[in-house]
Amino acid sequence: MLVVPFSYLLIARNPIRLRLLLPLSAARVTRLAMSTTPPAAAATISVEYAKSGRSTCKGCSEAIASGALRLGASARDPRGFDATKWYHVSCLPSSSHPLGPIESIKGFDSIKDHDREELRELEKNHKRGNTAVSPLEEPSPMKARIQTSSPAEGVPDKNYKSDGNVADELNESNMKKEIAHSMEDSKEGADKDLEGVKVHCMGESEEGAEKNLEEAKKLPAGNRPIGPSISFSLSDIKKEYKDATLPAHWKVFDTVIFCEQEDGLHASSKIAAFDFDGCLAKTSVRRVGADQWSLQHKSILEKLQRLYNDGYKLVIFTNESNIERHKNKRQQAVDSKVGRLDNFIECVKAPIQVFIACGLGKGKNIPDDPYRKPNPGMWWLMAQHFNSGIEIDMDQSFYVGDAAGRDKDHSDADIKFAKAIGLKFHVPEEYFGC
Repeated sequence: MLVVPFSYLLIARNPIRLRLLLPLSAARVTRLAMSTTPPAAAATISVEYAKSGRSTCKGCSEAIASGALRLGASARDPRGFDATKWYHVSCLPSSSHPLGPIESIKGFDSIKDHDREELRELEKNHKRGNTAVSPLEEPSPMKARIQTSSPAEGVPDKNYKSDGNVADELNESNMKKEIAHSMEDSKEGADKDLEGVKVHCMGESEEGAEKNLEEAKKLPAGNRPIGPSISFSLSDIKKEYKDATLPAHWKVFDTVIFCEQEDGLHASSKIAAFDFDGCLAKTSVRRVGADQWSLQHKSILEKLQRLYNDGYKLVIFTNESNIERHKNKRQQAVDSKVGRLDNFIECVKAPIQVFIACGLGKGKNIPDDPYRKPNPGMWWLMAQHFNSGIEIDMDQSFYVGDAAGRDKDHSDADIKFAKAIGLKFHVPEEYFGC
C-alpha cells in the first residue's frame, strides 16, 4: 500500500497537484520537492573490482559479475547518508558523471594496467562526446517521474493520453513550477516535513521498492498487524553507537543498529524473518571476532536463496546487549557482531535486512528496552519505516528462532517475539529440515 504523508497532501491543494504526487513514494516526493533547491555537489567517482555478483548496473539494469571492473558514483543521499550507484565501465553516463583527471579516481592505482588503459580510453570518449547526447546518459529524474506517473484512480485527467503517458505540454519546467508553487502554498508544513521527513523505504533499493509498490495489493483488515506507532526521522539517525564507530553502511536509530541499502534488497508483503545466533550461525559468547562463526545448518544457504527468489524479503532480528553492557570493549563488541553479519550475508549471496537490538532487558533501575526481543519494537520499526509502506501479509510471513522456551533453550525470547507480533513461528531444526 502506498503511504503518502499528510503534509504532502497539504502541499497538493488542487486535483492536478494531488494527481502528480499520489503515484510517488514518500522518498521520491521528497526528492522531487528538493529539485527546486540548488543542485548537490558532484558525485565522487571510484573504481574497483566487484566483491560479489549482487550489485546491479544503474545504467543497463544488468547484474555486475563478481570480479568485474565497475565504476561507482558516490553522493550524499537526501535521507542523510552517502549512497553509491554502481555501473559497468561502458555504462557510466558521461554528462552526469564526467571522468577526469582519470588518475585521480579513487582506486585507480589498485587496478590492473590494461584496465587503467580502458579507463583512459573511456575518458577520451567522454570528452569527445560532451557536445552530443550519449545513448548511455541517464534520463532526467524529473522526466522519468513524468513518464512513469499515472492519474489517481477515479480522477479524470485531460493531461493524460489514452496510453497513460503525460501530455507533451506537461514538461519538466512546468512540473518544477508546480512543486515550487505548491510548496509556497503550504510553506510551514512543507519545510517541517522536508527537514524531518519520515522515511518509508530506508534500507531498500529504489527499483525494488517501486516495483513492489505497483504489485502489492491491499490486505484485508483482519490480516493487518497492529502495533505502536514509532516516530522516525532523519535527525534520529546516527553514524556511531555511543563511542563505537560503525562501518559506512551501518547506522543507528535509538538503541538499534541497522544495515543500510544493499543492491537487490526489495520491499515485500512477504517477510521471512530470522534470529541470528543459534539459528543461522553457530557463535559463542567466549569467542570474539568477525570470523568466529559457522553455519548452524547445512541447508541455510539454499533455503535463504530460494526464499529471496520467491519474492520474500529476508530480515534478521538479533539481540546483542554486550554492545551496551561492555562499555570498555564496546568497539570490539560492535566490530565482532557487525563483522559476523556482514560475512554471513556475503556467504548467503542474497541481500538481507538486519536489525540489532543493543539495549538491556529490564532490571534494577534499568527500564525494559522496547526493541530488545521478546519486545516487538524491531519488527514495528521495520514494518512502519523500512518496507516502503507495503502492508505485510501475516499469512505468508514467519519468524524462525532457537529461543523457544524448551528445556535446552537459553530463553523463550524468540517464540514470545513472534507471538507478540502474530507471526507463525518455527524452530531452526524444524524449518531447515535437520
